[in-house]
Amino acid sequence: MASSKPFILIDGSSYLFRAFHALPPLANSKGEPTGAIVGVLNMLRRLIDDYSPEYIAVIFDAPGGSFRNQLYSEYKAHRPPMPEELRVQIEPLHDIIRAMGLPLLMIKGVEADDVIGTLAQQATDLGLETLISTGDKDMAQLVNAHVSLVNTMSETFSDRQGVFDKFGVTPEQIIDYLALVGDSADNIPGVPKCGPKTAAKWLAAYGDLDNLMGHADEIKGKIGENLRNSLDFLPLSRTLTTIKLDVPLELGPKQYLPTSSDIERLREHYSRMESSRLLSTLIGSETPAEEKPAAFEQHYETILTEADFNDWLKQLRQADLFAFDTETTSLDYMQAEIVGVSFSIEPGRAAYVPVAHSCPGTPQQLDREWVLTQLKPLLEDSEHAKVGQNLKYDMSVLARYNIELRGIAFDTMLESYVWDSTATRHDMDSLAKKYLGHETIHFEDVAGKGKKQLTFDQIPLEQAAPYAAEDADITLRLHQRLWPKIESKSSLTRVLQSIEIPLVPVLSRIERNGVLIDREMLTAQSRELAEGMHNLEQQAYEVAGRPFNMASPKQIGQIFFEELQLPIISKTPKGAPSTAESVLVELAEQGHQLPALILEHRGMSKLKSTYTDKLPEMVNPVTGRVHTSYHQAVAATGRLSSSDPNLQNIPVRSEAGRRIRQAFVPQPDWKMVAADYSQIELRIMAHLSGDAGLLQAFAEGKDIHRATAAEVFSETLEAVTPDQRRSAKAINFGLIYGMSAFGLAKQLGVERSAAQEYIDLYFTRYPGVQTFMDRTRESAHELGYVETLFGRRLYLPEINARGPRKAAAERTAINAPMQGTAADIIKRAMLAVDGWIESEQPPVRLLMQVHDELVVEVREDSVETASIMLQEKMESAAELAVPLVVDVGIGNNWDEAH
Repeated sequence: MASSKPFILIDGSSYLFRAFHALPPLANSKGEPTGAIVGVLNMLRRLIDDYSPEYIAVIFDAPGGSFRNQLYSEYKAHRPPMPEELRVQIEPLHDIIRAMGLPLLMIKGVEADDVIGTLAQQATDLGLETLISTGDKDMAQLVNAHVSLVNTMSETFSDRQGVFDKFGVTPEQIIDYLALVGDSADNIPGVPKCGPKTAAKWLAAYGDLDNLMGHADEIKGKIGENLRNSLDFLPLSRTLTTIKLDVPLELGPKQYLPTSSDIERLREHYSRMESSRLLSTLIGSETPAEEKPAAFEQHYETILTEADFNDWLKQLRQADLFAFDTETTSLDYMQAEIVGVSFSIEPGRAAYVPVAHSCPGTPQQLDREWVLTQLKPLLEDSEHAKVGQNLKYDMSVLARYNIELRGIAFDTMLESYVWDSTATRHDMDSLAKKYLGHETIHFEDVAGKGKKQLTFDQIPLEQAAPYAAEDADITLRLHQRLWPKIESKSSLTRVLQSIEIPLVPVLSRIERNGVLIDREMLTAQSRELAEGMHNLEQQAYEVAGRPFNMASPKQIGQIFFEELQLPIISKTPKGAPSTAESVLVELAEQGHQLPALILEHRGMSKLKSTYTDKLPEMVNPVTGRVHTSYHQAVAATGRLSSSDPNLQNIPVRSEAGRRIRQAFVPQPDWKMVAADYSQIELRIMAHLSGDAGLLQAFAEGKDIHRATAAEVFSETLEAVTPDQRRSAKAINFGLIYGMSAFGLAKQLGVERSAAQEYIDLYFTRYPGVQTFMDRTRESAHELGYVETLFGRRLYLPEINARGPRKAAAERTAINAPMQGTAADIIKRAMLAVDGWIESEQPPVRLLMQVHDELVVEVREDSVETASIMLQEKMESAAELAVPLVVDVGIGNNWDEAH
């Protein structure tokens, strides 16, 4: 599940002027005006409190004019000079915002609107939801399925429907609407006497400005004459009101991260302003007052002698718990070489042992083999408790040196994740900032950035040692902050200690096992995909009547909407007809051939670049296998994700996707065995809702979709048609994911009223499901979270928000307990299967976990026994009110076994 936190873009210039004109003229005892600053800060704090953004930027107009002044000398020419009492507040406000840790942008030559538009477009391209906080009506042109507006002063929210309700036109028509109406504040002339209602009426009738201008002679009366007299200027008016989406920016959306506040600088500003209320907000700073950490004292040692090392080793053996970390040459656990190790046994005191720094001037270091030999008994002792940050990585690296890390008692990444999976990212820098109010030394601070970034062995000790020692120190401090929180909640304690921590060594083993791939098969598939793409291109050229660049939205748009006259589904913020994938899908569903060809071509291209071309390059030269990385602390629901390669996204429904799975093979004389939970989320729904009808259907082993169809359509099981079963399947899964009648209607290709009737019938037949959903929503609103069957909490930061965000949070509240429980069950199954393999040592390797499926490779003479054990372990991973059913497949590759 993706994060529900939007990218927040704040129109600082809009905030500034609205605050100045809306609030009384405040000033300190020296007569220095402060009202605009106070107003802006109030709006900023409220917005940040409401959304707790992960990415955020505050944008102001830069001094001087913009390109619009060059296009039209009268642009904003009638505006009076800025009042002096406002002008003197701008620089202090900018400094306060920076001291708050908020990224602030001012780009010369363009306006704040253009910077916001560019970032919003970039965020949409990255799949980020974006919320623009502004009072500027021009911004309505930026609204789309992923971009919304909020007016903090009036507390109004605008999505696509909100824009239409306010202006009477769609977001794609806003530019034309503004050109027609004009803007007296910016001195942009529109059509004289053309007000908002007239502009909306014209655009409703003619679609866009170009079409309206082409039919200007159809508009009667004086207003028609005014329109015709404005034809020469209207294109320029449209240009002036169009927000740029291509301003060159140094950073992308995901690099606009809030940082720690500079408390002393803020205190100076607030004291000068004589604002006791603002000063009071600094008491807790990053951490609530009752949790404010003690002074951050740091005593770090660099160990270069055997005597000092032995002294520390003695202290580590005597400690009840110690923090441990490795520094390495690479993030690839299969190739990383250890450069040094660090420890901490009490807050503020840590040590770093360098063993392989190679930069000139490095003093004599202890021998790596000797250090690791001395540490091996301690690190492999399960009775000596260790804490780390993402210890799975350290465990995998140590395994390359024949050290099996045991005694993992805690992992701060997992402690943070279990405490609140949505509160923050779970890397050390983010955790230190959130829970300790401390800005850590970042890796880039010591290693540099980009192509010139050094590996850790190249970094001088005077920089490397404090960085490495701090890692161990911060890890221990984070554990001391997070563990008491978790320990106070018995359900969270169980999730951490019985699921997440025990899973660390299991995932490490799976990753190191890797999986064999048939490189020759993938190479052949790449050639076939290239041929298929070429054939699709030729077909597309034939349909279009000429060659074109199939990756060019501009060329595609010209062919679609100008040459082939395909219907326009939606428009871009610039007003051009959109060629987004959703548009292509809709056009293809309407029976248009060219969009279908382009979609098929894009699908092939993605498979080729992501898998058939890339997977052979990812084979480890030593093991001959591909080794993914599993991530425990990414998906909010508890699901595992994977990367390099991402095994979760290999398609299973398309023929080309299944062929890629055929290239995942066992070693010679072994078989691939895949075990998959059958309809696990529906079974969890039956358990959680306690609905008698669902419980009976599963208990009797019925085809649940056929059984649902029989109930909803009042048929016998035998009389259910394939179309009725398909509809029931859509209802079953749709309701789990909070699908509306509109969404169900679109999926089934029926009228919305018919879809609503299906849903009503479903709830009539399965009343326990509706009761469960209603109860879950109420509880989520009251508590702010929902729980899985095993006690994992899934917080819903926007459950009490307004509008679409609230509806989305309610849908998540329904789905999360099922998806989260399914995640917990597959993790418990992995623990059980790994426990069997480790204790009995059968010829079985656990290779992959993908969604609700475990994949192993088994020696041919043990396939039958292993399949039985795999099924048994997985089906007993949880006790539900309905049976857990696992389907087991066996084959010579992953596809055959699935």
